[in-house]
Amino acid sequence: MKNLGAELPPDLLAALSQADLPSRLGRGIPLITIDAEERPHPMLCSYLELLATDAATIRAVIASGSGSARNLETRGTATLLFVEPERTVYVKCRAAGAPLVDGVLARFVLRVEVVLEDVAAEWEGGVHITGGITYAPAPSLGTPEAQATYRLLRRDSLRVA
Repeated sequence: MKNLGAELPPDLLAALSQADLPSRLGRGIPLITIDAEERPHPMLCSYLELLATDAATIRAVIASGSGSARNLETRGTATLLFVEPERTVYVKCRAAGAPLVDGVLARFVLRVEVVLEDVAAEWEGGVHITGGITYAPAPSLGTPEAQATYRLLRRDSLRVA
């Protein structure tokens, strides 16, 4: 495991900028929180639901009534797993403040605390990931749900509902 520090590396920052969002639709990104029993609680996000505003900050839009939203509000920690052929990176984060809630959606601001790259050990002989988590069909960016997510990621006010 290689510690890359407390900021997103340039390639991951670019991937999370949504500048090339259509090409990233259909890729799943596990988001792990900690539940009330102190167990890992997984959910899958997409690149549509994540936006890096800078190298130390990721905004995440998830369902406001979900277990992951409750876990983030209560315990405030999350890890994003980017498991893709390009590389495998774990981004450990802490929620900053209360979420911005808009109906069924909640936007959390996640502060990057540490970025770890999972690299093969020498004895593993160059083993690497050949495919990440994918899903189909990829969502259309024109749907009302996608548009609401996209807008909420970019909204700057403190609280909506």
